[in-house]
Amino acid sequence: MPYYFAQVNIARPKYSLDDPRMADFVNNTARINAVAEESPGFVWRWIEEPADKIYEVFGDAALIVNMSLWESRESLLNFTYQSAHVEIYNRRKEWFSKLKDNHMVCWYTKEPAIGLMEAKMRLDHLNTKGESAFAFSFRSNFTVGDAKEYF
Repeated sequence: MPYYFAQVNIARPKYSLDDPRMADFVNNTARINAVAEESPGFVWRWIEEPADKIYEVFGDAALIVNMSLWESRESLLNFTYQSAHVEIYNRRKEWFSKLKDNHMVCWYTKEPAIGLMEAKMRLDHLNTKGESAFAFSFRSNFTVGDAKEYF
């Protein structure tokens, strides 16, 4: 059974998505999602549910939630920093407020898809207990072997 590198990141827009200041972000979302889906190592991405579901789990309907699975940390790193994604990533401060806590968490999973509740639990774990093979930041180098006890 394969293992996947899971990630979730959340963002709070500075403006409503129909505000002209968000236009470049909104107008590039489909293109960047397509780049992700065509990237080597891409497995799956969450197609956003209605805002009421995000509110139910995260307590903030304005949040944008991005979740995806990759074959490896390296495949996600390549997409993030070596594809067209980087041009949008480099402009994130124009569109999104800085959050007090971590906005991204990674972990390994055997599951071919992940849900909002698990994502929230992993993010909360990182924010309250710090990094471990259970929940870690993108900067960490935990391996599948490090995380085996959590499967």
